[in-house]
Amino acid sequence: MALNNTYDARLVQQETAVGAGVQVLLLALLGTAVGMGPAGWLTGLAFAFATWAVLSRALHRSRPRSFGAANRVTLGRAILVGGVTALVADSFQSSPPVSLFVGLTAVALILDGVDGKVARRTGTSTPLGARFDMEVDAFLILVLSVYVSMRMGPWVLLIGGMRYVFVAAARAWPWLTAPLPPSTARKTVAALQGVLLLLAGADLLPHGANVGVVALALGLLVWSFGRDVLWLWRTSRPRTVPAGETARVVKDVELVAG
Repeated sequence: MALNNTYDARLVQQETAVGAGVQVLLLALLGTAVGMGPAGWLTGLAFAFATWAVLSRALHRSRPRSFGAANRVTLGRAILVGGVTALVADSFQSSPPVSLFVGLTAVALILDGVDGKVARRTGTSTPLGARFDMEVDAFLILVLSVYVSMRMGPWVLLIGGMRYVFVAAARAWPWLTAPLPPSTARKTVAALQGVLLLLAGADLLPHGANVGVVALALGLLVWSFGRDVLWLWRTSRPRTVPAGETARVVKDVELVAG
């Protein structure tokens, strides 16, 4: 039995290593296509190494029997996000082709709805897979907000940074870590962030319209986070029982005991 577990663990680790290799290959293709500079290369390689290291550690802790088809889709998305990250880092020196930037980002956003469906259909939904998916989404939004902020100003970074501020705040206020109830509105707002930021980043609309699109994304995100924080705060507060109700409960207990 131990041999089988070791064998499965090796196969899982091999998949993450293959993912890192594909990431490097994508960076090489992008470097050849756009003449990517040192900033893009270093950022892309750092992303590849960090993804491999963090994912390998998480897999070692959870010890799944196999990597799973859904996680492969998410890993593919992470590889695309690594390419987008490299292009955005390189854009501080020279702007990447908009079509290439939009293409990579659009595919990553489209695949966001695929890994969840694959996990549900194959019955392989796991907390690790859900967390992996969420972290890839959050990082893509952060990278897109950095790209758009170069044209519109640092206020756009609030979109990409809000989730990380929430995570940091949860260390000081543990009640923020309580599980939230499922919400279609939350999922819709999260999905719209990438779409709206990509629309603004593609620069297809006039500048004023792009500002409005990003402002809409930020407004929706503030509403979504605010609603969730308020719900968590309310549910974390101890429920106060009215004095009359307390006396009635005590009386009922005494009658039962008598």
